[in-house]
Amino acid sequence: MLLKNKTALIYGGSGAVGGAVARAYAREGAHVVLAARNRAPLDAVAEEIRAVGGKVDVTLVDARDPASIAAHLDEVTGRLGPVQIMFNGIYWDDVQGSHMSEMGYDAVMAPILGGMRTWFHTGTIVADHMAQHAGGVIVGITANVGRVTMANVGGFGIACAAVENFLRQLGQEVGHKGVRVCWVRSPGSPDAPGVRDAWMQHAEAVGKTFKELSEEWGSGVPLGRVTALAQVADAVTLLSSDLAAGMTATFANATGGALID
Repeated sequence: MLLKNKTALIYGGSGAVGGAVARAYAREGAHVVLAARNRAPLDAVAEEIRAVGGKVDVTLVDARDPASIAAHLDEVTGRLGPVQIMFNGIYWDDVQGSHMSEMGYDAVMAPILGGMRTWFHTGTIVADHMAQHAGGVIVGITANVGRVTMANVGGFGIACAAVENFLRQLGQEVGHKGVRVCWVRSPGSPDAPGVRDAWMQHAEAVGKTFKELSEEWGSGVPLGRVTALAQVADAVTLLSSDLAAGMTATFANATGGALID
């Protein structure tokens, strides 16, 4: 097991991506701490993990509020010991499906401001915590539109680029303290509900069905398919493990070759 006996905190643990990562972490032996603002969807993920013998706790925290993050981290540490792994999969409230000029300023800026707000607070506070407790690893997720522009994605691609640069800088600043910072660049897996909704909006905008758009995008990828959510979660798990001990301020490309680095 890659993460045996490690405490792993997942912000946004009730979402499609956070839930997939939680299941992968638990499978690899971590004690998973799910964190979000609403309990019911967290409980649903936790039940799935417990059903297969995984270790999981459900906790509530507002990742927009540094005081809430710090108090939550203290509470978790008091019960389970220091957090050694953190994954941030919080939804950024992005709007897609039309040009930026049609969306307006507020809709375009929402994911940029929201993503950076939650990442600044969780990233800096958890990094300080890990530095005080023998180190750890912080992992995030972005999408290929953070590097390659695409019409009709609003501020999402801009937010991805901003978060990636934040994580690079954070990794540089805390590496000497024993804290690694990485992220997975995803193609946007169509089996994730939120991504599927965005894809459907894109399909409608270009006059195609969801199936037609999926086949078109998959055919242009070297592996011939768009990476599934579970495979993205596996990449996150690898980065979170000691097998990636030599990696920081960098990412794993899980786009199936949609982006060639």
